[in-house]
Order: sequence, then structure tokens, then C-alpha cells
Amino acid sequence: MTARYLKEEHYMFRDALRKFLDQEARPHYDRWEQERIIPREFWRKMGKNGFLCPWVDEAYGGFNADFAYSVVLNQELERVGTGLIGIGLHNDIVVPYLNRYGTEEQKKRWLPGCLSGDTITAIAMTEPGAGSDLAGIRTTARKQGDTYIVNGEKTFITNGIHADLVITVVKTDPRADPPHKGISLLVVERDTPGFSRGRQLEKIGQHSQDTAELIFDDAEVPSHNLLGEEGKGFYYLMEQLQQERLVVAIGAIVAAEEMLNRTMQYVKERKAFGQTISRFQTVQFRIAEMATELEVGRAFVDDLIMRHMEGEDIVTGVSMAKWWTTEMAKRVAAECLQLHGGYGYMEEFEIARRYRDIAVTSIYAGINEIMKSIIARNLGL
Repeated sequence: MTARYLKEEHYMFRDALRKFLDQEARPHYDRWEQERIIPREFWRKMGKNGFLCPWVDEAYGGFNADFAYSVVLNQELERVGTGLIGIGLHNDIVVPYLNRYGTEEQKKRWLPGCLSGDTITAIAMTEPGAGSDLAGIRTTARKQGDTYIVNGEKTFITNGIHADLVITVVKTDPRADPPHKGISLLVVERDTPGFSRGRQLEKIGQHSQDTAELIFDDAEVPSHNLLGEEGKGFYYLMEQLQQERLVVAIGAIVAAEEMLNRTMQYVKERKAFGQTISRFQTVQFRIAEMATELEVGRAFVDDLIMRHMEGEDIVTGVSMAKWWTTEMAKRVAAECLQLHGGYGYMEEFEIARRYRDIAVTSIYAGINEIMKSIIARNLGL
């Protein structure tokens, strides 16, 4: 299936990216998984080769590339391993906030480093007591002269160890009614007094991706680091979540494709009862079912990508895609592991890692139950 949004230049970009990843990522990826982090030097190499935020305006070092370049980047990074998801988060989830809501001074100050790989970003929404209910966050930012005094904790923060800039969701008006009108976004820099990192979290999967706790203890954030307008943070988050959830769906499709392709190779080689197991009808039917689901999912997501690039409001469709593709990918992971037999449970086989890595996709960017609630509301229920 050929995606209509891909042109010759996108295929050229894909070829260059694949060559880069074959040289700079694939040979080292297992070691990064063991070390529980991706080296900053790899980020800088990504930036040097134009693979960080290519959509940014030329005035700040970008190429004004369309979203199809982002699609290619997220697809190829996922083919290497889901642990590279922090780069996609930086490229297409966090930096767009800076570009969309930042002042000219902020963009000149921050965007060039985001493109070079010298500045790594994160977004801090989730707290120990607040996840899907963003209006329930407790991290506060109290204005004191030209400074915001920030207190609170964040958890499950992707790129939390590496991050030099953290877009932090805070309550600037704890008494606002309704509560979401009191939410603002502050950009907290690495060397901010009172800002520290807690432990790097040990996860079931995505080991090479650094996830951390962040602590704000009377952290002193300059008022000129307010992103957009005070009290508008919740609305900014809602505006940007469409693309974030689309990025998750894109990754889920590719992860499922990779698992199915490797399983097809395996069943064609593995023998039992005097023949390759790919000759058994039960195996053929299971493969056929997964391949069909993948084609359906790919067609749906490709259509959403086109509509997103055309500027449509596709919140309902993206919510559908996010929950369906991630649940589908989890089903594919379970089936593919089963078809590997005992070898599927061995770390030397990639399916074991993929099985672990895919589990969280139905949780981050809004748990799938929230996706279904959005769909139901938008259907008028």
C-alpha cells in the first residue's frame, strides 16, 4: 500500500535516514537497552544530519518540511526500536508547543538547540496523583515579582533524565472554577534553582528510553519562561494532543508490522512434525488475520495523516486510531510471541522486547478508556 502523502522527496529522505540508522543506531541499540539510556551524542548526530524537527522554519535552522517527513522519521525510528520514542516526542510533540505558543524571543532562544540536538525537551503533565485527569494536577506556580515559584512533583516523564527544557503543566490559579482554567505552561530549564530529577524509573519495556521523576521545590522560573498566556495551558494541551495521539498510532502500526514480518520469517524456517510450521493451516490463518488487521489499520491511519496535513479537526478519528491500533498491536505481539514458541520468551529474539515495549502504548498519550470517552462524547452520547 502506497501512502498518498509521500512524494519522491520523502522517499529520498527515508533512504538517507535508513542509512544513518543502520550505521549509527542499529549496531548500538542492544547496548543502549542494557545501559538504560540513549547517548546524547546520538541526538547530536541526528541534529547534524537534519533529522530533528525538520518542519521548523528556516529562520531557526529548520527546513519548513511538511508532516510527512515527521511520519517517515517516526516510522523508521520505530523500526529500530520503541526505545527511540523520546526522539519522536521531542520532534513532534514537545517542540511544536514552543513553535506554536512561544514568543519570537523564546523561539530564537530555544529552537536552534532543539534542532542541533544540544537541547533535549520533555513535557511534564503526569503527577503521582494525577494522570488522565489533567485538571486535577497539584503542581503550583506562584507569581513573585518577575519569577514563578514552582512546587510539586511529576512522574513518568519521557526524556526526563536528558531534558534541558521541560514544558511543565502547573496551576497558576489553584482557586479557578472550573479548575482547568487555572492551568498554565512554564518552560523549566535544566539549571533552574529548586528543580531536580528524582530517580530514573525502571520500566517493563522501552529500557533505553529515559523516564524519570521530576521535583520542584521552590523552583525559581523566570516569568519570561511562561509559554503562551497564563490560564490557557489546558487549551494548548487539548490543541496539541491530536498530533501526539496520531504519532502514537503511527508507531503502533509500524511496531505491529515489524513483529509480524519477523514472525513470518521465523515460521518459514522453524520445523515441527517434519515440515515448516508455516505449512500448518492454523498458523496460516493466524498470520492472515494479523496481516488483514494491519492493512485495515494502515489505511485508516494514512487517511488520518492526510486529513491532519490538510488542517482538519480529526480528534474523533485520532482517538479511534490511538485506541484501536495500540490494542491491535498488543494482540499481534501476543500472537507473534506464541508462534515463536519457547523462543519467543528468550531475550535473544526481538519479539520478546517488542512484546514488552508495546504494552504501554495503550496507556500513554491518554489511556484508551479516555479515547473511548472522547469518541462517545463526540458522537453525541
